[in-house]
Amino acid sequence: MNMEKFQLWAQPWWVNLLILIPFATYFAFRRQGQLLNRRQLITIAIFAAAFGFVEAAVVVYLRAAVGLLPGYTGTLTDLRNSSAGYVQATSISQFPPSLLAIEVYREAATMVMLITVTLLTVSKASARWTAFLWLFALWDIAYYAGLWAIVRWPASLTDLDVLFLIPVPWIAQVWFPLLISGLTVLAIAVSNGQPAGSGYR
Repeated sequence: MNMEKFQLWAQPWWVNLLILIPFATYFAFRRQGQLLNRRQLITIAIFAAAFGFVEAAVVVYLRAAVGLLPGYTGTLTDLRNSSAGYVQATSISQFPPSLLAIEVYREAATMVMLITVTLLTVSKASARWTAFLWLFALWDIAYYAGLWAIVRWPASLTDLDVLFLIPVPWIAQVWFPLLISGLTVLAIAVSNGQPAGSGYR
């Protein structure tokens, strides 16, 4: 099992500012009451879970395409047992330029899809922002859960990962995006359940 030393900071430095999102979300929406109803929350969560698994599958295919995934020609059990030494953050340098370019376009397309689902779900601007954050956070969690289910990666919350490639690679240990996403889900769940105006005295 690959165990990295705990790292507090993500790279580049401004990626660390993402930790403010859950707190800003809570304080921004706690006074507005319920922006999303239960049906919307559940529907978005279902899409996020399915799309997160699709993203995980794409990453598995990319690893196999560039020869970074031993055991993929065997059974799923073979795949899980042979991918323990995979290091996601260093693999980016081993990607052919053509596939790396496609990956950047895929990430951009992913963001378009997430935004489009948000626009289709609700019409009010503040509700759309809430829906987008809810969708993004659950999608991110589902992505890591999907990867672990398929190839048993990440093996540890301290494994390094390439979070995003636009405009430059964002690199952090897995605990970082999971913490932000988990806190964002909690912030929305708590603030969305409060009566309108409950933040005022």
